Amino acid sequence: MREIPRETFSLGGDLTLNRIGYGAMRLADGPEPARSAMEAHIWRAPADRAGAIALLRRAVELGVDLIDTADAYTLGANEELIAEALHPYRGNVTVATKVGVVRPSPTEWVTHGHPAYLRQQAELGLRRLRVERIDLLQLHRIDPGYPLADQIGALKQLRDEGKVRHIGLSEVSVDELRQASEITPIASVQNMYNLATRQHEPVVDYTAEHGIAFLPYFPIAAGSHAGSGSPLAEVAAEIGVTPAQASLAWLLHRSPTVIPIPGTSSIAHLEENVAAISVKLTDDQYDRLSGAV
Repeated sequence: MREIPRETFSLGGDLTLNRIGYGAMRLADGPEPARSAMEAHIWRAPADRAGAIALLRRAVELGVDLIDTADAYTLGANEELIAEALHPYRGNVTVATKVGVVRPSPTEWVTHGHPAYLRQQAELGLRRLRVERIDLLQLHRIDPGYPLADQIGALKQLRDEGKVRHIGLSEVSVDELRQASEITPIASVQNMYNLATRQHEPVVDYTAEHGIAFLPYFPIAAGSHAGSGSPLAEVAAEIGVTPAQASLAWLLHRSPTVIPIPGTSSIAHLEENVAAISVKLTDDQYDRLSGAV
């Protein structure tokens, strides 16, 4: 594969990252085959551990320097897998993880924001990732059962102790982001966002205005909008790329603070996704895609 050009964003003002990262959630197995990516059980470490390690290392070879995970992915085994593949994280590799969700069963994702629990999970993340400081620690979900100030305060305490570099949020509104930012600087927001899932448009605009990284998860939406004869397929054909690459190019065009984190267990798809950094849409193509879905 030819060398991928660099297009970067400075997360938190001091972490210069290439604008396509990798979401490691897909490196997992469940007790039974999932019917779709949205229903994946993310319960156990992958049976093909060697293949998963090879994929993570290939991502870094391609210039991916943001790997996103969470303590809830495979009950911490996802963090351990990343450490096995990439530690001691040579170069500028940043591993972002999340705390604030518990997994009592393969299909349950339960928000839990007790401040002591958040701090405990961060401590476990430090051990599993084999680091002394987590570069980006994200609150997986805001728990309505505890004051936001207490949840954000727990992450701030970790940062004050030198165990966390930057703090991020996931699945938040503009109002929640504003409230959290009054407690401590927020470096990133990770919400579900793609061509077909656009309810977080105000958050994308707010993060762009305030220089906050926006990390869309599930950035490549599947569905009729990507099928034969669709505007996405037409634009992709015009440029000579795949619909997935055109989808990622739309996100990159959407805001300079967007860093998509597509996940895959296929090295071929990984290479395809990373190559999207070189795909440029014209304003007309961008507008057609924006208005078509």
